[in-house]
Amino acid sequence: MLPVTALQLRYPVALLVLMEADDRTPHLISSQRIFYTRPLGNSFHPVRVAAISFLNPAPLMWDFEHPPLSSALSEHYQLHYTLPALCADELLAGRADLGLIPIAALTPELAIVPGCTIASLDRVRSIQLIVKQPHTLESVRTVAAHNASRSSRAYAEILFRRFHGNSPSFVTASGDPVKMLQEADAALLIGDPALLALESRAQIEEAVGPCQWLDIAHEWRTLTGLPWVAAVWAVRPESLAASHLTAAQLTDHLTGSRDHGLAHIDDLVHEWTPRIAVPATTIHHYLTANIHYTLTDDCIRTIELFRSYAAEDGILPPLPDLRFL
Repeated sequence: MLPVTALQLRYPVALLVLMEADDRTPHLISSQRIFYTRPLGNSFHPVRVAAISFLNPAPLMWDFEHPPLSSALSEHYQLHYTLPALCADELLAGRADLGLIPIAALTPELAIVPGCTIASLDRVRSIQLIVKQPHTLESVRTVAAHNASRSSRAYAEILFRRFHGNSPSFVTASGDPVKMLQEADAALLIGDPALLALESRAQIEEAVGPCQWLDIAHEWRTLTGLPWVAAVWAVRPESLAASHLTAAQLTDHLTGSRDHGLAHIDDLVHEWTPRIAVPATTIHHYLTANIHYTLTDDCIRTIELFRSYAAEDGILPPLPDLRFL
């Protein structure tokens, strides 16, 4: 294309200039020039975030859901909510750029964002394996598994296969523990349904008989000496260019949101008490003592060991190296 100064015109003409539509703000400087607030070139697209509407990620989402920063962040991030098991599917299918995904769903294409996690240093409460008597972990043949998280199911399969020499069949089920235990020898409950089941333990056992209640995070900690890790923020790294965010900015936004959420636990308890039939004191203890939100070196070792065990036992595909942003 010739520069404007190279055009030699005999008569005045009107020029219609067609440009790719984008959201850059034009500023008229003079009749000859237009200045844009961002360089010409790549169009801007917000980071599409696949988030989770369970209680445990609530502190991580604080800045995205509350003022004063929610408005500013909405210029860079577009949120929608789904189940943990579906977050990775949306990332890999290109329907999302950033997601809080189960560690069982990590692939070589996705990069872990440093800083944040959903983990537990001992008992997590929200992952319950309920075994109906007279069965034991060695005799269970069928497990009805809530379909909310791939990682929790994989943890349970590792527990059975590697540590108890058993390979029961898993069937997908809703989060109704009574129905699950009427149809299978054991039930795996994840997230809010697990918290609700603990509050209704007497009624559940009245309906199905005595049960052994196992906290999967506690079992993992006892067997390995490492924290239990459920999920991490993962991103498609190539998506950041279109969002005009650097890796450092993304990491700062996510860790800052976590820190602000942990500073507003009482507010979160107030928000969540009407949403879930669990006492406010239990919600407070869950967010402050049961869940651990910092991705430490031990948490990273857990992810590596978990994926190694899962690959060796034929539960998940191999993931030789973790990729970090």
